[in-house]
Amino acid sequence: MSEKVGNRYLVIVGAIIVQLCLGTIYAWSVFQNELETGYGWERLYTQLPFAAGLASFALFMIFAGRWQDRIGPRKVATVGGILLGIGYILASLVDTLGLASDPVMGTVYLVITYGIIGGAGIGFAYVCPIASLVKWFPDKKGAITGVAVAGFGGGALIFLYVEQFLLVLYGGYVGMPFLVLGIVYLVGVLLGAQVLSNPPVGWTPPGWTPPQSTADGTGTGMTPGGMIRTTSFWLLWLMFVFAATAGLMTLGNVVRAATEIDPDVYLLGLGALIGGIMSIFNAAGRIVWGALSDKIGRVTTMILMFLILALAMFGFSAIALGPNSWIVVTVVASVIGFCFGGNFALFPSATADYFGSENVGKNYGVMFTAYGIAGIVGALVAGIFGQMAGYSLAFLITGVLAIIAVVLTVILRFTRKE
Repeated sequence: MSEKVGNRYLVIVGAIIVQLCLGTIYAWSVFQNELETGYGWERLYTQLPFAAGLASFALFMIFAGRWQDRIGPRKVATVGGILLGIGYILASLVDTLGLASDPVMGTVYLVITYGIIGGAGIGFAYVCPIASLVKWFPDKKGAITGVAVAGFGGGALIFLYVEQFLLVLYGGYVGMPFLVLGIVYLVGVLLGAQVLSNPPVGWTPPGWTPPQSTADGTGTGMTPGGMIRTTSFWLLWLMFVFAATAGLMTLGNVVRAATEIDPDVYLLGLGALIGGIMSIFNAAGRIVWGALSDKIGRVTTMILMFLILALAMFGFSAIALGPNSWIVVTVVASVIGFCFGGNFALFPSATADYFGSENVGKNYGVMFTAYGIAGIVGALVAGIFGQMAGYSLAFLITGVLAIIAVVLTVILRFTRKE
């Protein structure tokens, strides 16, 4: 069967456009900082919309994965774009309805609109580019997944600055920035979704011979029901939870943590710069770790990545104990972002490797529930321990979780071959 080269590479463009818009969730720290400093909300309240968004993202990705395997990625991603836009547009009413002045009611409203509705939109759209590209590029699963999800990390870089600009433009009120962003995301995801497609059944790149299957159980066609009965799935799922918790807590709190460590961050308006640099490394990590895993194997790459992540988390814990330069904070946060980004290239690829590419959409949707759990755990760790004892203890705890991820990866290595 002849290769549709135009379709194959056009899908990459659409995937990146979609993922750039979806990456907005990682730019929450700008809104969080404004809600704490400008509106006077407590830290735990500002964590909850972000946590709800991550949980909704992960939950709805299960349905999206199954649905896009049946009807294709274009329609499902389109639904995701509509939900994301609606969630942000509704969130923009938080000032108009007077809810922002009431932290409890404001939090509930943003949890429902920004978190649940907007997060559902991200969940529906996110899996579509990944599942599509894994099928178009079976010869480069790690690298192409990294490219696809690099846009997600890059989106945070772009929209950190956009959000900060909009907050200044509208006098520190969050309502209008939500409205503007909602319209942008609605249009962006809808446009990118229209070029997503799957290759014909049985298609392979010219000159490429599929390797002998490493999938568990029944070859390459394993479904979620069979997948969750394997030891490999649960090891991968727990590794994802612990590693993602560390990165998500940092992404969601880096601006606020940096401000506490170095007051110049607030005085000089450096929050978006720090978050933006971290986002660059987040995006780069998705490509680098994904490509590296194609060469040295998923498990070896995970062990290396989780070790570096743990060291960086412990480093952040140490610098949070006393006054430090924002430059030091940025360097350590960038290492964390670099490792965190790798999760989103390695885990989809490992899911396809171990359980087959045929049902990778629905299988990775189930695997991705780990991310939702990580979002909730990370928010609670930052909200509770960060409020009680500052960020040092929160980063120490998540560093220990990264070490546990290393141990689980070693166990995975001994329970199966690459």
